Amino acid sequence: MLGTGLGHYIPVVAYITCWVLCIMALAGRPIFTFYFTIPLLPYRTLRDHFLDYPMGGNILTIMVLTTIVGALIHGKRLPKTMLYLTWLVFAVYLYLSMWLGTALGNAPAPLWLSDDNFMMWKDYLLIPLVFVAAGLVIDDRKTLRTTLLITALSLLVIDRASLMNSLSRTWTHFDEDKRDGGPLGFAGSNGLAAFLAQFGIFFWGFVQFVKTKKYRLLGYGLVALTLFATMYTFSRAAYLALIAGAFLLGVLKDRKVLLFVAIFLFTWQAVVPLAVTERVNMTEDANGNLERSAQERVDLWTAARETIINNPIFGTGYATYQYGLHKDNLRDTHNWYVKVMLETGIVGAMIALVMLGQLIILPIQLYRGTQDPIYKGLALGLFLAIICNLITNCFGDRWTYLEINGLLWVLVAAAARARGLPQEQDAPATESIESIAAVNPYVAYH
Repeated sequence: MLGTGLGHYIPVVAYITCWVLCIMALAGRPIFTFYFTIPLLPYRTLRDHFLDYPMGGNILTIMVLTTIVGALIHGKRLPKTMLYLTWLVFAVYLYLSMWLGTALGNAPAPLWLSDDNFMMWKDYLLIPLVFVAAGLVIDDRKTLRTTLLITALSLLVIDRASLMNSLSRTWTHFDEDKRDGGPLGFAGSNGLAAFLAQFGIFFWGFVQFVKTKKYRLLGYGLVALTLFATMYTFSRAAYLALIAGAFLLGVLKDRKVLLFVAIFLFTWQAVVPLAVTERVNMTEDANGNLERSAQERVDLWTAARETIINNPIFGTGYATYQYGLHKDNLRDTHNWYVKVMLETGIVGAMIALVMLGQLIILPIQLYRGTQDPIYKGLALGLFLAIICNLITNCFGDRWTYLEINGLLWVLVAAAARARGLPQEQDAPATESIESIAAVNPYVAYH
């Protein structure tokens, strides 16, 4: 760490801090546990160091649960949104769907942690648990503001780690073998790209309502750094999501962004590195045929269509796709919507669509119902981030990974709470950083 040789001690200090904060949560201060949890959500490679210590693989789950228990013990209540009920229904349906998969002979019984399908379900449910924890502890404007600041700092750390990883390699030409998930670990390079795209566009939308010039410039700096990091993920889906998000931002708020998008679309090959141009142009070869990864997706979707036709109502059972034989031994459909339809059928797809509809409507309602600049920025940024997320999920599962979506659901909980909080119409969108430095958990990483 900065040449001091102290970086070796960061994981053990963070691990010990996690346990201390769990005790604090149960003792009546769950907010500090929650703050420290935020940067851990995407930073999988840091959490992997915890595996060397007792119960290290479950420490994040324990922190989230103690935050929830501590908040409930001390009288905290969830904000009013039907998303919590939808998540509960979806979680129960997915578990029952796994047993359907067992009955059909598509997967083993989901009984314990040794079963891959049960583990997939358990890990997936950590996302709504984070949503619950955030909804309980974010209960006033100051806490919401601090959450946004820590989210920005978390993104900055991921940007730095991602760029250090990418720029440590030579990119005179595109090379698929050089791509990886960086700080997000097994979420993969495309998962990292989806994360950066949606949070880059979130803060691009949020900064539109920052009044103080100094903080506005800092916000744009974070956005620029995130877009630069996204470029070096070489994800075509992330590029498409960013362009769509920027276009929507131009339509909804800042017309100058439309001009920026138009100029970029005409000049991008002269602006971006050669490796990026090669990546974008390699979708088809000189004969008009799809390149390997694009053709893989088409083949997987074609095969999935037959399975969906044969199991239309309830699907093959949640988390069963990984047990089948597919092209190139792949264990994912490379499209979350196809995966939901294939594994959980029309019933599961309808629940998922209800959730997505609620997710889109929430920031729209907040934006229309407030004049507070922080809440308006949160609403606009969240709407744009959700749209980016929906686009990237067309090209892979970016929905079930905590590393990609954990922070997104923290922001969804903040938006749900903001609808019931007092408004400060003339309040600056970013207040003194010094006033919240005492609760900044990032001191553990520096």
